[in-house]
Amino acid sequence: MAKDTENLKEQAVKQAEQVVEKTIDQTRGAVDNYFNFMENAFSSYPGGTELAEKMRSYTEQNLSAAQEFVQKLGRAKDFQDIIRIQTKFMQTQFSICAEQTRGLTEAFTKAATSALKPPKN
Repeated sequence: MAKDTENLKEQAVKQAEQVVEKTIDQTRGAVDNYFNFMENAFSSYPGGTELAEKMRSYTEQNLSAAQEFVQKLGRAKDFQDIIRIQTKFMQTQFSICAEQTRGLTEAFTKAATSALKPPKN
């Protein structure tokens, strides 16, 4: 009976991981399409491609972090482990969000400054 329960748990975890991976792959495809569009739109502005590339990089990092988080949750042994994994993930993401916000602000400021400079004669 315990072995059957363990097998069911393992199957459920594998199925959940497969669904998450498929969803993340689909999301990455949509994100890639979006950022290709953004890069094309920003390419006409000085410094704009740097901003689009930074946004793409941050999005890829965040998707990878989310995938890793789900995998860790799948390996949790009990509810306390789930809480520990969730807490650590949230703390890390808050820190990363602050760093990414600074990076995007710098890139945006640089792009805006470049766009507002008068043309050189």
